[in-house]
Amino acid sequence: MAEVATSASSSANSSARSDQLLVVVDPVARRTDGESVRIAKDVLSAGAAGTKVCLPDGPEEFARALGRRGSRRPVVVGDDRALLRAVGLLHRRRELAGCALSVVPVGPALGLARSLGLPTGAVAAARAVLDGAERRMDLLVDDSDGVVLGAVGIPSAPSGGAREHGGDAARGESGVGLPWLRTCQALVRTLAASRAGRVTVSPGAGGVPARLRVEIDGATLVDLDQPVETVSLIPGPAGMAVVEVRTVPVTAEPGAKGAPVPVALTGSGRAVTVSGADFRYRADAVVSGPVRTRTWTVREGAWGLMLPVVPVG
Repeated sequence: MAEVATSASSSANSSARSDQLLVVVDPVARRTDGESVRIAKDVLSAGAAGTKVCLPDGPEEFARALGRRGSRRPVVVGDDRALLRAVGLLHRRRELAGCALSVVPVGPALGLARSLGLPTGAVAAARAVLDGAERRMDLLVDDSDGVVLGAVGIPSAPSGGAREHGGDAARGESGVGLPWLRTCQALVRTLAASRAGRVTVSPGAGGVPARLRVEIDGATLVDLDQPVETVSLIPGPAGMAVVEVRTVPVTAEPGAKGAPVPVALTGSGRAVTVSGADFRYRADAVVSGPVRTRTWTVREGAWGLMLPVVPVG
């Protein structure tokens, strides 16, 4: 892993932040857009004294660089996969609460970065690192210590090049900027003001309804006697998860015409458990499973992200 220490010149903008930065450049970003990486490094080095730049060759070196940052503020230069990897690492080290993460989005998958409000131009994103403000966001954490950040959608089978993982596999190593993200974002905006995260459970292979129990804070929203088409949840306002379950009604009349119309049930709470038949789920474009039970808990304001300051008026 290459490390480069740089210092701000005496002519640096006096309004820039003076705290020291650790800039970790993801190798995928270096391979796909070296020019944007160079611009980001130049802006950050000129704006913060004693900036340290690390060029890890893979995930293990990436993790070591973050773990050895000391008092430096971490800045990730990379795409959605690098962002997810960084948040997952900081969560597992229990360092998210005292850490404001900065990201300069560079690479092939930037849909999550856009949905979180990050600028995708190298100069604008680097300026947000230096002059932006920290925004605390809710986090969905599951019972295998996996984290969910952004709006996602879950088909019943992997698509768009995302890799499939076992139920307790590490999150954040597969692509995120998929075409269906815009559709998911629209649903997130409809269900709640927050865009911090979403999980959708796709219970049956090939779209076949499954029997699942969905519980919110211990109360049953849907039980095993009701066929379920999909289950979606997102962090909503005030640290609550907003849940939507689309059920498939059982046809009561023999020979009834037309397909059954799904019925949407909604609820909210701090912990959501889905259990029953084996199911796979997609969270931040990572397909996991099969599992028979999974619980997601909302951690209110669990992580901070540096974002551009919105002018007043």
